Amino acid sequence: MRIVVTGGAGFIGSNFVRSALGGELSGLRDAQFTVLDKLTYCGRVKNIASMLGDARLSFVRGDICDADLIDRLMADHDAVVHFAAETHVDRSVADGDAFVRTNVLGTQTLLAAAVRHGIRRFVHVSTDEVYGSIDRGSWREDQVLDPSSPYSAAKAGSDLLALAYHRTHGLPVVVTRCSNNYGPYQFPEKVIPLFVLRLLARQTVPVYGTGQNVRDWLHVSDHCRGVALALLGGRPGEVYHIGGGLELTNLELTARIVKACDASWDQVVYVEDRPGHDRRYSLDHSKITEELGYRPLVDFERGLAATVEWYRTHQGWWESDQAASPS
Repeated sequence: MRIVVTGGAGFIGSNFVRSALGGELSGLRDAQFTVLDKLTYCGRVKNIASMLGDARLSFVRGDICDADLIDRLMADHDAVVHFAAETHVDRSVADGDAFVRTNVLGTQTLLAAAVRHGIRRFVHVSTDEVYGSIDRGSWREDQVLDPSSPYSAAKAGSDLLALAYHRTHGLPVVVTRCSNNYGPYQFPEKVIPLFVLRLLARQTVPVYGTGQNVRDWLHVSDHCRGVALALLGGRPGEVYHIGGGLELTNLELTARIVKACDASWDQVVYVEDRPGHDRRYSLDHSKITEELGYRPLVDFERGLAATVEWYRTHQGWWESDQAASPS
């Protein structure tokens, strides 16, 4: 199988390719991968540098909105795993233009080329944030989308486009929606790496509002296994949730990070809440469990400890990033 991995030099995409080449994703050891990445601030060659000598991997620098490039790539591949997206909510609140361009128009470019070239499987990777907020219970895959931020609205639009291409053109699309990821190679604008780096440097960390917003946490390796299962066995036209099974308030999460970093609660400061901040996300992932055999394997305490240690011992990876410095 010849697979284009969009955003494959980013956090989740690079972990997906690394896991596949390392034999950790059943059924993908012999696949050929082309990483397509624009190399914006969070897509980085050093995320995949250790894999570039593998004959099963090639790298193309490019934009998913570049129709000519995408058309050439699709002609030589069988499948697409589409990770590429603008993903940071705070950035989308400040300026949503790039989110619409990449998440909606870029996805449209990929889908149209996939139809032209008869792509056999298109996995569109999305987020739980497309549903908005839920007070009680957990979302199932047929929940109506109700996004709150420009980021989640752009992702919801791309989800609907992908599913429409299945219904209109018969493109074998599978959509996955995941909960909050954490793990190595995550750019330090997201809460766990940002807090880890600041706490290790004895700096303060900001908690929005009262810290009572709730998120489900998923180790990136579990997410990658779920995506691989959807790629190889998911039913075309279906949506699958990939969850971690551990819900924490932001305060609870902060307390666990403080402990893991051997830091002090005096380093925690409360800041004004951001606009449109969803109260709670929660995914029911029973569908992918029952149909494809998925279950999260990484215990959060173990995964968090390993993540803290990775950032502690990979200073050269992150030390030049301005996002790691207090604003």
